[in-house]
Amino acid sequence: MKPEAAAPLPPYFAIDPDAALAALGAPTTTESFGQIARACETGRADLAGRGLDETGSRRLRLFSTWEITRYLIPVGQAHFRRVLKQNPDLPQGASETDGGAKWFTLDEVLRLRAFFAAEGSKAKPYLPWRPKGLPAKMLAVANFKGGVGKTSTCAHLAMSAALDGYRVLVIDLDSQGSMTSIFGGRVEDEWQTVFPMLARHYAQHLRLDNQRRLDRGDAPIPLDETLTEALTVKAESLIQKTHWPNIDLIGAQLNLYWAEFQIPVWRMQSRGWKLWDALTEVLAADGVLDQYDVIFLDTPPALGYLTINGLAAADILLVPMGASFLEFDSTGRFFDMLHSTFRSIEEGENMAARALGRPELNFEWDAVRALITRYDGAQQAELAALMQGWMGKTLSPHRQDFTALIGQAGEQVRGIYEADYRDFNRETYARGRETFDETWAAVKALILGSWRRDELDLAKEAAQ
Repeated sequence: MKPEAAAPLPPYFAIDPDAALAALGAPTTTESFGQIARACETGRADLAGRGLDETGSRRLRLFSTWEITRYLIPVGQAHFRRVLKQNPDLPQGASETDGGAKWFTLDEVLRLRAFFAAEGSKAKPYLPWRPKGLPAKMLAVANFKGGVGKTSTCAHLAMSAALDGYRVLVIDLDSQGSMTSIFGGRVEDEWQTVFPMLARHYAQHLRLDNQRRLDRGDAPIPLDETLTEALTVKAESLIQKTHWPNIDLIGAQLNLYWAEFQIPVWRMQSRGWKLWDALTEVLAADGVLDQYDVIFLDTPPALGYLTINGLAAADILLVPMGASFLEFDSTGRFFDMLHSTFRSIEEGENMAARALGRPELNFEWDAVRALITRYDGAQQAELAALMQGWMGKTLSPHRQDFTALIGQAGEQVRGIYEADYRDFNRETYARGRETFDETWAAVKALILGSWRRDELDLAKEAAQ
């Protein structure tokens, strides 16, 4: 018999200390962090620049006749071509080769959709439903567990809504600014983020509070330079256009994190300031809720003051999560923190409200749904079914599958809807797009149901 060959030792045995020292390198200093950050910034700029046009701006790809008639305008290709031929004033698209397929910008697609809605069959849903006289619906995407696809889910929902024909505003509340990068936003400092909106809300409260102080004979709290400047800032000046014709952005950058330290200082100065109302009331006062159909709020991965503002402003809360024990456990703790935080705010406010005979504060959301992302049905079906049983209606029955298209789109610094289907296997593209289309369908149903309830409530009030 041949002697058994010795199995190789595990890699953590017999590591030579001198070789480890040689590979270790010099100690890291504070300055080293700056060097690493600058290297990452160079790389980020290079990657982002691959999607820029000659003017240095992000550009959105074109859409083919096949894609338009399959996904965007519900008509046959032959009928679509006949309508264009009969109406030469409509966008005619451009061909990359003589006699080749026609390609259109999204702005042209929106114009064509409006034409079909006005002139085509009234039985077809060319335009998305939107009740008149009601404000935009705000959706916050939140979870303090990293890696669950929070920002990518929020971005793809915004793109889905835009492709559906809605006017969309994206508000980035995360100082990491990932959502801002996805939409090509440029934010120099915190004065181009939501920070001045929150500061303005506090400054307006402080002016009223100071008047009450003077009436009582107390000394007022002076408004510092930051608050004085914030009083002049309107939401409109913070909104920037993106490479999507119907998606606008209020961006974020690192200095926005300063708000997490400044807000508690303001709250200590004036305990009566309702900080959780700041974002909603400023957006309403500046007419933003009437300018858009849907507003998406991408929150930080922590339950801080910015997240509280986003959650309190939202009509609908979406919580992405993975089908794993750790992510399920973390999401449960996230909901526990939401319960503790908002219950504490309600109890604190309602104690004073009851004493003064005022209406009590009760936070309310039209819908709250958890959504399984990056789903692998071959390995996670059993756990997902168990999670569905435990969470019931709170967990959306739709599973957002992970496909090759998701990874490839991420590597190319763009969303799935920004990917040209010719860059992929057609089946891969259709499958990757299908899972996000289904996610949007589930979320859109929440939006429409919420709007419809509001519409019926208004009609009931008017009839009384």
